[in-house]
Amino acid sequence: MASVSEVKDEPGQPPALTSLSLAEAAQEAKSKEQIVTPFDVSGGLDELGNPKAIDYDKLVDTFGSQRIDKLLLDRFEKVTGHKPHRMLRRGLVFSHRDLNLILDKYEKGIPFFLYTGRGPSSDSMHVGHTIPFEFTKYLQDVFDVPLVIMLTDDEKFYHTPRLSLKDVYKFTIQNAMDIIAVGFDMKKTFIFADTEFVDGGFAAAFNNNVRELGKRTTINQIKGTFGFNDSNNIAEFAFPAMQSATAFATSFPFIFGTDPKKVAKVPCLIPCAIDQDPYFRQCRDNAPKMGYLKPAIIHSVFLPSLRGRESKMSASDADSSIFLSDTDNQVKKKVGKAFSGGQDTAEEHRRIGGRTAVDVPFQYLTFFMEDDEELERIRIEYEEGRMQSGELKMACTKELQAYVGGFRDRRKAVTEEIRREFMRPRQLVFRGMPAEKELQDARNKRIMTLEEELGKLKNAH
Repeated sequence: MASVSEVKDEPGQPPALTSLSLAEAAQEAKSKEQIVTPFDVSGGLDELGNPKAIDYDKLVDTFGSQRIDKLLLDRFEKVTGHKPHRMLRRGLVFSHRDLNLILDKYEKGIPFFLYTGRGPSSDSMHVGHTIPFEFTKYLQDVFDVPLVIMLTDDEKFYHTPRLSLKDVYKFTIQNAMDIIAVGFDMKKTFIFADTEFVDGGFAAAFNNNVRELGKRTTINQIKGTFGFNDSNNIAEFAFPAMQSATAFATSFPFIFGTDPKKVAKVPCLIPCAIDQDPYFRQCRDNAPKMGYLKPAIIHSVFLPSLRGRESKMSASDADSSIFLSDTDNQVKKKVGKAFSGGQDTAEEHRRIGGRTAVDVPFQYLTFFMEDDEELERIRIEYEEGRMQSGELKMACTKELQAYVGGFRDRRKAVTEEIRREFMRPRQLVFRGMPAEKELQDARNKRIMTLEEELGKLKNAH
């Protein structure tokens, strides 16, 4: 697999290093609110200037979403007949918008679809990127529904001045193969890259939804939602309409059929990290005005950086991340350097115990270890001082080596032919799929349209 390469978003200019500017910076740094947007994630600083962990309860209040509580988890298990995923059980998938309505429709036999995505900014994904994809695969398996995965190569091109279209498309191809290796069902999954799909002849309905969304969204709304200002380029302002259009089944007539009234009633559930919520708040505001259902959303927390839970794992910082292309030895070395919640000496650790709430290796185990009882045993042993930090890191290393190693094996089996098939616009197989006659009529209509366009080209020459 190709080595990791990442191009950061263009940074701002640093202040002049004068005594005054340094004093002002120090004063400002004493307290800083957390920031969670699609472009910046930080837990902020306390009154002494120390980094703080991301406050997810505060995000729920700020964003106006709802906590996933035990009552909803019990209903999920009753409706689906499946044990909730470990990320649901442990509060790592913690917040939602209208998940209860999706369960209502599923109980009534009303089909829905899943939508998630990835902004391809590096040629190898890290383990943090797999969190929403692994959870999405679980949902696809449990509900037996179609899935659309959007690769926003255009957004990365717009937002990062030094990236060329060639760069982001190369990342897109590699990331698509990584995503396929998670284990999605080809018969039920369509993956597309924006730059390829939008101009590829199958996106007329998709583009119409982009136009409808764009017309209903003001510059001030985008500034308020994303923190943009007059220095952002016009393509960045327009892009949210593109990401939102994927949440409507009418954007994909080759999957859901060509009856607009019928297809407009197909609900969408979007599993994503909480930083993507601003996009879909805009989408939910506009959906009823367009005659569509609001997409439901289910949010996951961020996988912490190796350096600590104050920030998420980032592909732009190789030392903060464990990549899916890392060898077993690289995984071992990185976990060995991860921030520990242990005490300074073995004697002190035995007396006081470790702090699992801030210990990065333990946090990783909560994401990747399936066995609830073993995880609880490790927590108790560590917090009561009977397990040392080195032992905990060994347990974490073993779990991550198995996870990354399993991925590497699956990734080797993903050929270019498999990738092309996943990314080919086509009918997916699912309960409630359009009737064959409707699909054939749509194909005939497309053939006629292409023949008309070909005739115009011939006449022009």
